[in-house]
This record gives sequence, structure tokens and C-alpha cells, in this order.
Amino acid sequence: MKKKVFVALLVVLVLLIGTACGGNAPQPNRQEDRTILSMGPASTEILVALGMGDHIVGVDTFSGKIAGLPSDLPAFDMMAPDVEQMIALGPDVIFAAGITQVDGLDPFEPLTEMGVKVVHLPWAVSIADIQADIRLIAATVDAEAEGEALIAEMEQEIAEIQAAVAEIEAPQTVYFEIGAPPFLFSFGQGVFLHEMLELVGAVNVFADQDAWFAPADEAVLDANADVILTNVGYVEDPVEDILTRPGWDVVTAVRDGRVYFIDPDSSSRPSHHIVQAMWEMARAVHPELFG
Repeated sequence: MKKKVFVALLVVLVLLIGTACGGNAPQPNRQEDRTILSMGPASTEILVALGMGDHIVGVDTFSGKIAGLPSDLPAFDMMAPDVEQMIALGPDVIFAAGITQVDGLDPFEPLTEMGVKVVHLPWAVSIADIQADIRLIAATVDAEAEGEALIAEMEQEIAEIQAAVAEIEAPQTVYFEIGAPPFLFSFGQGVFLHEMLELVGAVNVFADQDAWFAPADEAVLDANADVILTNVGYVEDPVEDILTRPGWDVVTAVRDGRVYFIDPDSSSRPSHHIVQAMWEMARAVHPELFG
């Protein structure tokens, strides 16, 4: 208990000293001296792309394998973080995924009360939302120019894909599986993956649905997609699982062997890396255009 009180008092003292230093005292370069906790893999990817990877002092447990981070970073449970350990790291700012707030409860509230800036990023439902997150993160870490460059690069690649599929007269229909049996899961409108499908010149077979939902097995069979995409990462061979699924041989995509695996990270994390998933989707749906 004494240790906890000591650590808390020490952090408060540091914060007070930082606030009190004024006048002609030299001020630190906030971008160079900034320390960051990133509690979401999407924000971690964005921060690394903005050149802030070396400033990250802790991440969530899903961010550990992202390239560009310092080695041996402490990793925290996004939903139940070790606040005492976080305080000891002395972060200036914490980027938290929106899912960390459950029933209005904020696990990072103790740090907010101590003066640490906590930026909650709501779950993005569109590419515009993802770009807004990039701008918010960039502004928070004084990297606005890098943020705009990252967005411009995204838009350029998306424009290249759109130009390639612009003349398609009969778009392919696609079923995108993000959850395998016994709990099938897919999506309709209001999800950035749906927007990605449209941008690569495909038609979501569940475009009449809203957001994430669990389709019935029969609904997938009746939709009879031309192509099936899956980013299920917890099945040993998700493509083979679909191709050999009992009763699914009536689906055109299965009968023609047009079932493809899409990288789970780039297709599910709301960061600039969705463009990588879009290229994979475009190649799968239009091999004649993208090889």
C-alpha cells in the first residue's frame, strides 16, 4: 500500500513540476519527449506510421507483434489494465480503443484524474472515420503533416483500385465470413468492410443487412455468392473449412473454388492498413484485372 501511495505521489509531483515550470525556463520539445500508451492495435499501427513508435512505452496485448515498436514493451489488457503499472510508466497520453468503455465505465479514469490525457477512439464504421482517427492521433502527438501524408497515400491507392474496376459491368457477389460455424458472422451496411467491398467493385450479398450480424446457414446458401472471402484467424485452414463444409457445395464460389483468405489484421483493424486488405480483396474478386 505504501508503495502505491509513493508511486502516485511521485507522478503527481512530476505533473505539478511540469505545470509550474514557466517564465524563461527552457521548455521541452513535446514531440521528442512525449511518452505514449497505445491501448488498441489500430492506434498503435497509426502511431508507428506517424513516426512515433519509439515514444510508445506500453501497448495492449494485441499490439505486441506490430513492427516498429521498441522491444519488450509492457502489454496491458485493454479491458482491465494494470493502472498502477501504467502510472509507473509516466505516460503523457493514452490512446484507448472505444471498446474499453463498458456501460460508461472508463478503466483509465484514475490516470485522467492524475492529469494524463486519455483519448478514446470510438469504433470506426467507415473509411472517413478511420481517416478522422488518423487526424486526431496526429494532432495529439504534433504530427499533423505526417497524418495528412498518410491519408493522402491511402486515398491514392484507393483511387488506383477504383480506376481499375471502373469499367466492370457485372460486379461479382461476395460473402465475407468473419466468424466460422457454429457461430457464423458477417456484416451488412454501416461497416468499413462493406465500404471496402464496394470500392473494389464487388457486391456484398448481405447489403440489405445493417452492421455486424449472424446469418443463418441457409441465408448464406441462398445468397449463392460468386466469391467467398474469409478473415477467420482461429481455424487451422479457413479456406479448406469452407470448401469442404457439408452442404455448401451448392454455392457457386465453393463449386468454382473461389474461396480466399484475407489478412485478419489489415481487414479488421481500423487503420491505414485496410488498404492492404483492399488490394487482397481486389485480386481475389478480379484476378483478371489484378493478377
